[in-house]
Amino acid sequence: MNIVMIGTGYVGLTTGLGFASLGHRVACVDTDSAKMAQLDLGQAPFYEPGLEETLKSLQEQGQIVFTLDLKSVIDQADVIMIAVQTPPTARGQADLSYVLKAADQIGEFLTHEALVVVKSTVPVGTNRHVLSRIHERMCKQGKTDLAALIHIASIPEFLREGSALDDFMHPDRIVIGADDDVVFQTAEQLHQGIKSPVVRTSIESAELIKVCANAFLATKISFINEVANIVEGTGADVREIAHGIGLDRRIGPQFLRAGIGFGGSCFPKDVSALKSYAGINGYDFKLLSAVIDVNNRQWQRFFQKMQSVLGPLKGRRIGVWGLAFKPDTDDIRESAAIVFVQALVAHGAEVVAFDPKAQTNAARVLPDTVSYAPTAIDAASGADALVVLTEWPELRAVSFATLKTHMVDPVIFDGRNALCDLDLPAQGFRYFGIGIPDQHL
Repeated sequence: MNIVMIGTGYVGLTTGLGFASLGHRVACVDTDSAKMAQLDLGQAPFYEPGLEETLKSLQEQGQIVFTLDLKSVIDQADVIMIAVQTPPTARGQADLSYVLKAADQIGEFLTHEALVVVKSTVPVGTNRHVLSRIHERMCKQGKTDLAALIHIASIPEFLREGSALDDFMHPDRIVIGADDDVVFQTAEQLHQGIKSPVVRTSIESAELIKVCANAFLATKISFINEVANIVEGTGADVREIAHGIGLDRRIGPQFLRAGIGFGGSCFPKDVSALKSYAGINGYDFKLLSAVIDVNNRQWQRFFQKMQSVLGPLKGRRIGVWGLAFKPDTDDIRESAAIVFVQALVAHGAEVVAFDPKAQTNAARVLPDTVSYAPTAIDAASGADALVVLTEWPELRAVSFATLKTHMVDPVIFDGRNALCDLDLPAQGFRYFGIGIPDQHL
């Protein structure tokens, strides 16, 4: 099929590449001229494993193109996908202005029957509102008969940063929300080549499945963080507890890893959006209020633990490993690591940070006093302490014997429990994690 993808952010670009990999012809549309010029050159605007290589390959095959002009490509479209941002407002609701602008443009330019698919994460009722906006714009232009031939489907994405292309090709499920059997069949045809259960739902259910899934996963993270907080100092180990409860098939082991809190572009936004939607409908979703509160406090507890060990931080040199909200991405949105570094600076610490991918993005938001190192060892050179804030796998491969010789005081505060099994005290370190016994000789 011919697909037009409106939006080339994380969801739009990775999804567009995924459909192009299945053999569809994809035209990606965006208003950011600098980004589109970059994509035309085969350069990805953000880091995602395998993304740039896939982009170049599909461009060479002629499967994907990029343009600023929606009107120039919409005439060939069988399916038009909306994958624009829906950032949270100050009240936690989704800002739908970009989605509605896309709907208006579709209604203005479309001159033939087509299926509109909303990939953006949106509140319940948005898809029908989008279809209404398209119909309204078309009717104003005298295209009333054609408007009746425009259909809509909600097909939420479940891509994880760091494994998005693999997630597209091997999803746990494909959720399709629609009203009409022909629309379901068209949407399923779009995904031919992917072996996965297909879940047919109403449009409203599909809109809710995405945010409910993320809210539930966030709840698991906040739960295990609360457990970690209550076991500290008792001799219990949150890793053992997580393993023991995770073997229960009703619970599962995923998202039971204690740390300084979740972040990224989805979990915080979707938890707040679901809580806000409940409030609009007169229900106080107290569980999600607690999830948000626990997550906001989690990094602060670890910061206080660090202060209790080191004392005043003013003038102390602190090395930082990790700035992205998770490994295998350069995304710093809602990253607990960024907030933690800001707190270090506010308390007068001299911060030298290292992250394999996110340093450029972090430098745009962190204070100018933060320095950035070319290697993990360099970040800790001359440090009074080292803080691990993102669990990059390569950090475990560092020579800790060399690291010790570079630090003024060999003490490590691990906000992700990423190094807890390396027996660092035997190598001369004092080690402090989250919800595990402190390690020192």
